[in-house]
Amino acid sequence: MASSAEHLAPLKDELATGREAFARAFLEGSLSPARYLARHAHLVDETLRRLLETHPLPRGAALLAVGGYGRGELYPHSDIDVLILLAQTADAEDEARVHALVAALWDVGLQVGASVRTIEQSLALADEDITVATTLLETRLLAGSRTLYHAFRERYRTWLDPRSFYEAKRQEQEQRHARMLGSPFALEPNCKEHPGGLRDLQLLIWIARALGYRGGWAALATKGLLTPAEAQALSRCQSFIARVRIHLHLLARRAEDRLLFDHQEKLAQCLDIAGQDGRRPAEVFMQRYYLTVKQVLQLNAILMATFAEALFPERQRLPFPINERFQQRGDRLDVVSEDTFVRHPEALLEVFLLLAQRSELTDLTARTLRLLWAHRELIDDAYHLEPRHQALFLDLLKQRRGIVHGLRRMNQFGILSRYLPPWRRIICQMQYDLYHAYTVDTHTLMVVRNLRCFTMGEHAHEYPAMNALMFEFGQPWLLYLAALFHDIGKGRGGDHSLIGAEEAERFCREHRLDSSDAELVVWLVRHHLEMSRTAQKEDISDPEAVARFATLVGDERRLIALYLLTHADIRGTSPKVWTPWKERLLHDLFEATRRHLRQSRQGIAHDPLTTRLEDARRLLRFHGLRPEAETPFWHTLDTAYFLRHSPEEIAWHTRILYGRFQQEEPIVRARLSPEDGGIQLMVYTRDAPELLLRLIAYLTQLGLEVWEAKIHTTHAGHALDSFVLRPPNDLPARELLPLLEYELPRRLSQPGSPPEPDLGSRRLPRLVRHFPFTPQIQLNPDERGLHYVLNVTAIDQPGLLYKIVRTLARHGIAIDMARIDTLGERAEDTFLIRGDALESPQRRHALVSELTRAIDLSQAAK
Repeated sequence: MASSAEHLAPLKDELATGREAFARAFLEGSLSPARYLARHAHLVDETLRRLLETHPLPRGAALLAVGGYGRGELYPHSDIDVLILLAQTADAEDEARVHALVAALWDVGLQVGASVRTIEQSLALADEDITVATTLLETRLLAGSRTLYHAFRERYRTWLDPRSFYEAKRQEQEQRHARMLGSPFALEPNCKEHPGGLRDLQLLIWIARALGYRGGWAALATKGLLTPAEAQALSRCQSFIARVRIHLHLLARRAEDRLLFDHQEKLAQCLDIAGQDGRRPAEVFMQRYYLTVKQVLQLNAILMATFAEALFPERQRLPFPINERFQQRGDRLDVVSEDTFVRHPEALLEVFLLLAQRSELTDLTARTLRLLWAHRELIDDAYHLEPRHQALFLDLLKQRRGIVHGLRRMNQFGILSRYLPPWRRIICQMQYDLYHAYTVDTHTLMVVRNLRCFTMGEHAHEYPAMNALMFEFGQPWLLYLAALFHDIGKGRGGDHSLIGAEEAERFCREHRLDSSDAELVVWLVRHHLEMSRTAQKEDISDPEAVARFATLVGDERRLIALYLLTHADIRGTSPKVWTPWKERLLHDLFEATRRHLRQSRQGIAHDPLTTRLEDARRLLRFHGLRPEAETPFWHTLDTAYFLRHSPEEIAWHTRILYGRFQQEEPIVRARLSPEDGGIQLMVYTRDAPELLLRLIAYLTQLGLEVWEAKIHTTHAGHALDSFVLRPPNDLPARELLPLLEYELPRRLSQPGSPPEPDLGSRRLPRLVRHFPFTPQIQLNPDERGLHYVLNVTAIDQPGLLYKIVRTLARHGIAIDMARIDTLGERAEDTFLIRGDALESPQRRHALVSELTRAIDLSQAAK
């Protein structure tokens, strides 16, 4: 053991020293990414060969480098994949040698992924797993039997079917892209696995090798598979992404491929990228990264189509003419001639319309893709003013299928930004707002996709209400148009809704839309945030709040359009942002507003109190409560209670408290909320100082997130408080119901101030370190001057609601209603409050200052 350790120690030191020297040379700029990867692989080659001097291979075996290492590319912390190829099935002595060798590899500091197989075993496994087949495609002999290695290569070449390999890799890429939501433009992309990353470049090389082509991009250009310009572009893209990944590994000191916010600013520094136009260096770097992967996707599409045409010549049947500009080859759309786009510039848009109209066409031929990219600059500033071009663009939005695919392909190949000049300003634009998960252009196309889903019968089971409303609306293309413009004003300073409305108005005027259609599109863009704001920040049980929103909307058609757009917009923001609770809020506002509009149109006096009481009585009769039995309890409640609670909530409370509303012991009931997947909690007890604080402290300690709180005090001095709660992700809601009903009454009966919930052990949100966000607090009187509305925007954090309630309690402020809204990592909470401390400007200022200090995490993040 001692002699082995003595031998491995200097080898380990030499390996570490060599790696440090290469890293230093790379960071100093004297090594390009390609040379770094090659030299690092060569260093490991030499280490392995020297190690074999003391830890030999089994007799007749060969040691092969496979995968990326076999390609001669080795990133700083990537696994070193090797295959110990055996001449025959291993016996006990062979297994002992292999075990000793693998152990020594790890001891010397190599992170090895080692496989031990014969040729037959390797090919059998390749039959079952395309990943194994791919790693075997890239092998190098490091040591051992050259004869065995050549036999393996010959057997593998005979075994490999390029057509099957292409189909398997194509499907694998499609599935990988689908797992990544089909977009490389997430704010923390994986530079290896996301669409447009290194894996998409490697896939092209693998297929080329399966076809028998060797060498890099220039070699493929020599063979006519790429143009020289495309080869140069691919080389630049690969070099840039490789440089990013090397820096990322060195910064993280491990095999990290995600461009986390933790690393983006440092990566910008490593690449000598400075800030521009008020943007941080990280934003400039990420936009450059997104533009690079976007070009990879363009070239990947072109080369994959080229490979398909080379591999499946039988699919390239005699062309079938479509019109004077296009023809059909197999299942692909093809230009009639190389100068089609030059002679017929309108064909640059027509190509996407034909794909949408003809379901038998699955894609474009390679030359059409190539010519589309090469001639995109024919779309100049006057192009979109031509009536023929305008008709083609609007026709695409009116198709029954292919709209989202067409818009995405137009964006990918630079056509959309040429046709819509304002679109250029949102391409690959990041959104550092803590809740958008995608770049602006990607988010916008996801909103269009969501609206498209609302029109499709196959999604009716997912969005039945949206599907029905879209059918009622009848002109979905107007919503797609509004979606394209709703965020197009971002990044210019000022209100992006107003900027977007101006751009939409210009578009509608230039495209000569019907005045009513144009008015609707512009109105939707200008007010696309209003429904979300009203639902989440106002008390929508207040008839006056609903009436104000109804006045803004004006008619039912606008209401339906805004509801559909808002629904699609929030869903396209981030997987974290859309919740059943938001869905319920929007639905309740929609229904209340539609009822108000219909009653106003019919001249019916709108009396929400009478309607609500009648609906609640109907529910009570259904549950067997005799007429007038509710009256004694209802006499203890005021009008605000009935307006703030739904008929279902009123009936539930009445059934529980009927005959018991005079007792002094706390009554707590909890039930599942089928509408939003949360828990409805009712607490009825004698009102007392710090009661709400005690309740929130206990709920916080349990890890329950409060979505809504409605606080009411009866004429008899009892607190009747209602909450909508979301349980922790790891705990079923049903299991919490008995705990709440048993434990809360006991906690409420305890004397003294409530114990502080333990927040110290809970982690600070990761993004706080990269987006220091000073809380924004607004405190204004409501429309009637009876309450103050407190709006709090802050980093989402454990115990946020508790901190707010505790601060308000210290100032003697009562909360009548709380609406909690979490947008990704950001919370936007609204409270309806009252108290003597609000009457003085100085005391209001003191309250806001203390609230800010209580919830400001920017100092804690430093």
